[in-house]
Amino acid sequence: MIHSLYLADLQAKPAALRAVAERLDGWVWPIAPGQRVLLTGMGSSWFAADTAARRLRRAGVHAVADIASIDASFPPAADLAVVGISASGGSHETLALLAAHRGVSTTIALTNTPGLELPAAHTLLMHAEPEPGGVACRSYVHTLIALLQLERQLTGGPVQLAEAVLRAADAVEHLLGDDAWLAATSDVLDGPHGTWVIGPAERLGNALQGALMLREGPRRVADGCETGDWSHVDVYLTKSMDYRALLFPGSRHDAAATQWMRERGSRFVVFGRPSAEATAGAELVVRYPHDDDPLVALLVEVLAAELLSARWWSAD
Repeated sequence: MIHSLYLADLQAKPAALRAVAERLDGWVWPIAPGQRVLLTGMGSSWFAADTAARRLRRAGVHAVADIASIDASFPPAADLAVVGISASGGSHETLALLAAHRGVSTTIALTNTPGLELPAAHTLLMHAEPEPGGVACRSYVHTLIALLQLERQLTGGPVQLAEAVLRAADAVEHLLGDDAWLAATSDVLDGPHGTWVIGPAERLGNALQGALMLREGPRRVADGCETGDWSHVDVYLTKSMDYRALLFPGSRHDAAATQWMRERGSRFVVFGRPSAEATAGAELVVRYPHDDDPLVALLVEVLAAELLSARWWSAD
């Protein structure tokens, strides 16, 4: 991984998003309505798969996400479509699960690396372009977009997906052009014990991905948590350490989490459109264009952690 190239990968996000918005109709998934869908991958791919499977179920599709390192998932079946996600095309766990289904289930590889021989009947490209920095940043967001396109193909929504991707590009461009929010966010979250990223269930993948970026680049202590579950699994840390959190708002449980942090003197930043309850006690609220659109938030908010990662990586 190379810091300067990673930062360049982030700076290329707006152009990449605008380019993929023009490609959406070219993404035709070989999955028929009524087929069961299994999404699988490792790391960032798994985070995106989990988010997409939850959205598909909410829209009435029989879809699940299993981490590819599982001993066994659904047995191969003609009515099952298996989507193996690997930006590099080299995740051996994902390739093994695809290979176990090939010839029976409909097998599809979603990758960012063209020209590979993969154990799948079909291959789709993410069109995130190469990431010389060695960190899956654009490919994570492009995986989400590809899976949103699958949702649109199977269910008819989200209808305005291309428009949302273009709005996300504008928001990312705005955030990249304003260093003041990043410096202020860094001042709050650069603590001695680590950084926690909290997000709603619908965007849990972003919290997990954001924490991964802080571990992978600057090698800082970081973890992600779902906002409602936070009060059951992470709240304990606020009593025993200098707790710092980046909150992606939008959960109906925001108020409970922020109340605990406020009462225990924890420091936190809200990134995106918050409720009044979520902002109480926050040292900083960062807004960006179109942050009232949940699809834009899904595609944009992880940039906060990515840019923190780049800043701390450089400092370290």
